[in-house]
Amino acid sequence: MDNLTIKLSIKMHGVRKSTNISCLRKINNYCILTARSLGLYGNEVGSIHRKNLTILCQLVCQKTTSFERVWTKQSNSPVIYEKGRIYFDNYRCCFISTGPQPTLLYELPKLHKSEKIEDALLCESPVGEMLPKPSDHKPAILILTANNWLIRMSTRTAKIIEKVYLSSQLKFRYLTWDNTQETIVVKTTQNKVTAAARAAGNQHSVLLHLALFSVLPLTFVGMMGIDKKIFGSNVTDATVSQGLLIVTHSVGLVKLYSFQWIVEMFTTKHCILGQNCEWNNTTGIVGAAPFGIPCNIKITDCPPVLFEVACLESALQIGGYPWHYIITPNKQNQKGTYHISSLKDKTLAENGIQEMQYSSLETDWIYFHPDDSGRIMHIGPTQINMLQLIEKSEDKQRWQVLQAFTILSKRERKVENSVTVTAYGRVVKRQCSQLDDDQYETFKMVDYEDELELLTVLAVAPTDNEGNAHLDFYDNQTGTLIKSVPIKEPWDITYNHQLFFDRDTIIHTEQLANRTFCCHIYKMVQCPEDEDGNKD
Repeated sequence: MDNLTIKLSIKMHGVRKSTNISCLRKINNYCILTARSLGLYGNEVGSIHRKNLTILCQLVCQKTTSFERVWTKQSNSPVIYEKGRIYFDNYRCCFISTGPQPTLLYELPKLHKSEKIEDALLCESPVGEMLPKPSDHKPAILILTANNWLIRMSTRTAKIIEKVYLSSQLKFRYLTWDNTQETIVVKTTQNKVTAAARAAGNQHSVLLHLALFSVLPLTFVGMMGIDKKIFGSNVTDATVSQGLLIVTHSVGLVKLYSFQWIVEMFTTKHCILGQNCEWNNTTGIVGAAPFGIPCNIKITDCPPVLFEVACLESALQIGGYPWHYIITPNKQNQKGTYHISSLKDKTLAENGIQEMQYSSLETDWIYFHPDDSGRIMHIGPTQINMLQLIEKSEDKQRWQVLQAFTILSKRERKVENSVTVTAYGRVVKRQCSQLDDDQYETFKMVDYEDELELLTVLAVAPTDNEGNAHLDFYDNQTGTLIKSVPIKEPWDITYNHQLFFDRDTIIHTEQLANRTFCCHIYKMVQCPEDEDGNKD
């Protein structure tokens, strides 16, 4: 992913009506199964699937249900997990994790250095839509290679479905979604002017290029350059997300433009993949080597700015209802302070300045809840605050931020007294105070299982050498703890870890001390209780 050059973190979240399948409600699974067999749930799309997830949620949250480690595999490169598939060796080897144990799905032959996979996205076909080709209805992975090929490959057989050559002159490296499962953005590396070129008077004003494609079917939308002469000499990065061209500046400024407006105003020629095209006195086939795709969007004037704001590290998030945004003021001494304001007029919400008091080596972070409820999650090392935007009764134009619930970590150690008395009666005061990391469990990861409506929180307890971790399941609506699952691997905080919970599976990927990586798979199992109510 494009985590090397851009610090912008913009997220657009809508608000949906919650379909709560809370595991705290008492639901008889037998009644659900009987009603399902009799066809009592109607014919609306997904009704039976939702009931199946209700049953699964009940099983996951039962006291007699636990998770056991069933599989472990090491790798010399980072392990990637996405939607039931585990990728090793930079996407070359794929395992599927939906069975009792992961099984090998495919393994590609070793690739030449020029064919190295730079980035990838999983592409799934929409439900209920007729697509031009039968292959469009099958899940695929979009791959960007080092030699500038964009490839759509089957996730089941690794067969290449289609491929597009991008350019023989530009270096494309990053793949991101503009609109998830609809439009992708392919981004080049930034043009760096060398000292010798600068001395010779060669100044490249184009910072980078962005190419956009619609997926299913794969269609070329257009490619444009981000020119400093148009957007300003202090431009540091740019991307397209949720239909917005997002441009960041070195002074901390973030500007948003309508990408659709840019396409309509500045597209010089419509190009179709696979068809002949004349460009810069050269004729070739669009998407074929060596012609590639033309830069057919020429921005000659700065587009109208839809929204702009100054923020620290270009970190801007947009969500809630009505639309609000979260930033940290553009000052280093404001780090850890978050402002929640109205997108309409930039008015700060009442209680819209959120800070968290803690003493830890870890930092806090904040984002709009991914369940599209409009709530906000503020996560610290030892505390999670679930916030919500509420309309003020006396002022319909103003909104206030209220706390819905709080999750606190457990205290693991007693606070040591800062004053001690020696055997000779001398009073000794400690010069430094203990950190929260030494006294409490600390939250390392927080995720949301959207199909089961569970908040999953990874907590690590302090120990002398390596932490003891456990994954806790909380009710998404109330923050009530449902159950805790221990993670068997020692949690060494000096190395990178990732943990995912997907239906009945827990996936833990970690970096080891010898520069290798490891993937551990846990599966849900049923443990019968004895007569005293204890699990065997």
